[in-house]
Amino acid sequence: MSRDHVQSAERPSTAAGAPAAAAAPPDDGTEAPFLELLARGASADAYEQPVLLARAEGRPADRIAALEEAKVLALRVRTELEGRRRREAELSALFETAHDLAGLRDLDAVLRAIVQRARSLLGTDVAYLSLNDPARGDTYMRVTEGSVAARFQQLRLGMGEGLGGLVAQTARPYVTEDYFHDERFQHTHTIDAGVRDEGLVAILGVPLTLGRHVIGVLFAADRRARVFEREQIALLGSFAALAAAAIDTANLLTETRGALAGLERANEIIRDRSAVIERASDVHDRLAELVLRGGGVHDVAAAVSQVLDGRVEFAEAPAAPAQALEASRAEGHAVRHGDDWIAAVAAGDELLGALVLYGHPGLDPVDQRTLERAAMVTSLLLLARRSAAEAEQRVRGELLDDLLDARDRDPRPLRDRASRLHADLDATHVVLAARLDGPAADADQEADARRRLWAAASHLAATRQGLAAARDGGTVLLLPLAPGDTATDLARRTAHQLGTAVHEPVTVGASAPVADLAAHPDQVTAAYAESRRCLDALRLLGRSGDGAAAEDFGFLGLLLAGERDVTGFVERTIGPVAAYDERRGTELLRTLNAYFACGMSPARTKDELHVHVNTVAQRLERVGRLLGDDWQDPARALEIQLALRLHRFAAPARH
Repeated sequence: MSRDHVQSAERPSTAAGAPAAAAAPPDDGTEAPFLELLARGASADAYEQPVLLARAEGRPADRIAALEEAKVLALRVRTELEGRRRREAELSALFETAHDLAGLRDLDAVLRAIVQRARSLLGTDVAYLSLNDPARGDTYMRVTEGSVAARFQQLRLGMGEGLGGLVAQTARPYVTEDYFHDERFQHTHTIDAGVRDEGLVAILGVPLTLGRHVIGVLFAADRRARVFEREQIALLGSFAALAAAAIDTANLLTETRGALAGLERANEIIRDRSAVIERASDVHDRLAELVLRGGGVHDVAAAVSQVLDGRVEFAEAPAAPAQALEASRAEGHAVRHGDDWIAAVAAGDELLGALVLYGHPGLDPVDQRTLERAAMVTSLLLLARRSAAEAEQRVRGELLDDLLDARDRDPRPLRDRASRLHADLDATHVVLAARLDGPAADADQEADARRRLWAAASHLAATRQGLAAARDGGTVLLLPLAPGDTATDLARRTAHQLGTAVHEPVTVGASAPVADLAAHPDQVTAAYAESRRCLDALRLLGRSGDGAAAEDFGFLGLLLAGERDVTGFVERTIGPVAAYDERRGTELLRTLNAYFACGMSPARTKDELHVHVNTVAQRLERVGRLLGDDWQDPARALEIQLALRLHRFAAPARH
């Protein structure tokens, strides 16, 4: 066989060029032993026995010649039968491989079966298959059968290297009888080391082709010198074609599965898009319904929570994350903040708050748009509510202005106007004068602070079923007095609530409780004057940010009050002592009068009362428990002395 081409095996012929099978067989029974040998499939050596036996027996020469001729014919028949059996086995193996390919489930299993059958039919020590790797630009072992060397099984060959490189370059089968002495292909240290580890000598390689492209090589190899016949090369080529078909089929199946998976994903995306669009339509309908029936901000948040399957809440601007809120306002879109989403609720440049979607990092773009649309609806609702509140505040302010100016003397229209504002002029009320005490940098800031105070006072009045109006650089409120509440408590509570709302100290002066305002609207004017005097007194005393009524200023309250409540002053100042004397029949008030008359000296007081000094001490200790430990402080002592004198004027002194 030439080294540049595949080896071939030719069948023998007669000297005359005609097939020996055409010669007339002998008819003297010489073929009988050979037929028996053919029948039992004896080896080729066994066909010499009949000839040797005839010679040993001294048979005639013509008999021996006839046996020789019969032997040749029998060997040719034997060769033909073996060829047919071999081709039958090859066709059976090819059929089984094609059957495996038709039911391809596992590409590795099919390739492994091809390599195993090729090795078995060719009778080689090793068979293996390599595939090209376009990504790395080399070829690698995919399947091996009969291999024992680990390095050989893990070989990666560069393109053009080794026998496989020669096959890949020419797309033709090549065979070498002695690998290490064959100079037709490029030897490399890595490949030669692997082949040497495996002990291979004779190697046959055939290309695996898809169209014009070589995708790999199928090999059969022996660990001894061997000549591969043309039929064996053709058989390995058939297996290579089946392997290429298996690979192509697997690639097509992979592409088909990929396409199906892509279609399935596309279908899922379409279903998801449809669901999102339906949710968007649903939230649009819900928001429209909320606006039409006058729903609030929290109703919007609840509706969006159901649609987005998450918790959505409205947050005031100071409570929302400042950076995310500003970014959302600037971009006009919802922005992610950690695992949450922030959608600014704004009106122009004014930030009103935010809609916050909690714990929903993977927000769909359409759902994000839904959240943004809900924020827009929320801003419209807030603006509408603000406009309505401002209109109501103006109406409340106008009614209080009319009461303060006593313009309308008819109780009925006053009650009707108050009823529309959910206010009850027949209930007991307190008039409160409120003013900011924080410093203002300029006139604009001061005006803005007053507007904020008026807005906060109007909101408080609306929630308490009262009235509020801006007046005299501050705000005046008319609030109902709850049972058990006092004007002082209401003033202090109002100062705290307004101060918290505007983030600045607010001082509040309160009038004494007034009632039946619809029938006597002039009471409101007098009560407002009293509350103003209390407000001025608080500021003069340095009690900015506090709230108080006239009763909280002791005897000074008698001057501040619109009506002189002497009895109330006496009761608040020494009422507990007087009540104790009445219940127990003691003389604590008399002891107090003597104590102050004697310059607050216990020794002189005991002489004035003609009692022991310990008695004076015990009585004064009792007074302290009734009036408090600070009753002897100068300011308190002055109020107690005034109350004692007023008490003596009101009733005859005890003796």
